[in-house]
Amino acid sequence: MRALGLDLGSKRIGVAVSDSDGRVATPIEVVHRTGDRPGEHRTLAGLAEEWGVEVVVVGIPYSLDGSVGPMAEAMAAEATLLAQVLGERPGVPVETYDERLTTVTAERALREQDLRAPQRRKVVDMVAAAVMLQGWLDARREALG
Repeated sequence: MRALGLDLGSKRIGVAVSDSDGRVATPIEVVHRTGDRPGEHRTLAGLAEEWGVEVVVVGIPYSLDGSVGPMAEAMAAEATLLAQVLGERPGVPVETYDERLTTVTAERALREQDLRAPQRRKVVDMVAAAVMLQGWLDARREALG
């Protein structure tokens, strides 16, 4: 099952995709926010179609204690809107997944690769999307046995 992972931010959206077996997540793109949410959602729906995904996973930034803060509420609401856009295409469900600390993990991995700060800023969102999507893939595989 190919999945698309999204790390929704206020300035950028990190995008990752899994292989067709749903085992490995790979960062693919950063979509820059333009202020045109419907247009951004159409772009994301186009990526879902281009990659032939069967599910879209949106990261929700829960607080460290697991509570739902304002940012998590906003991302959950955006996931609902995105699901409506994707609903216009043949049955691509949108699921949410806990993305706590994925950006921190992505930053650390990029620092270990000796990328300078300007280079990290260009890719950190898509790497965070891949970290989140990999967590979802692993949890799904574990749940299915």
